Amino acid sequence: GITLTDLREANTVRATPHESALVCETDVAGGDIGMPFKSYASLTIACRWAHRTPQGWTPSHAVVDGVPASEHVLRFAHDSAGGPLRLYEMSFVVDAATAFDLRDLLAARYGAPHMRGDPELPLLEWDNASSTITICLMPNGGHATLTYLLKPVSPRAKGIERALKISQFDEG
Repeated sequence: GITLTDLREANTVRATPHESALVCETDVAGGDIGMPFKSYASLTIACRWAHRTPQGWTPSHAVVDGVPASEHVLRFAHDSAGGPLRLYEMSFVVDAATAFDLRDLLAARYGAPHMRGDPELPLLEWDNASSTITICLMPNGGHATLTYLLKPVSPRAKGIERALKISQFDEG
């Protein structure tokens, strides 16, 4: 639930190279890494770690469990009109070895996951009152997605939930 402003001010880089910075859809530099340009007033904003090269900004690799992820996105949303953008979701694409390591670490800390989806492509889910962590193995077996989703503090209206889903779809 950290605000976008606080995350940027903390300057805590969880990516490689270490010179990476958080680049968002609200930044002109986001266009260099293929992100659409959005207003700070947009319902949701996506951000990625990126670093400068002589050719412009280039996507960095988020580091998950000590290993560079092949893809990542951090999503921020407004809790209320005029409120700050707050982190509510982090998604990563990791290799299978990292996914299994994370599965074991999460199971040791939070217990056995709930199994969802097709047995051939299991969806492992740890759910509590404040968040959901999901690991989904991809069909090729070499990669998995890891998603951390913070639940809203107060229930949102159905219209807001629908708008969030549409906004996320537009982000890619």
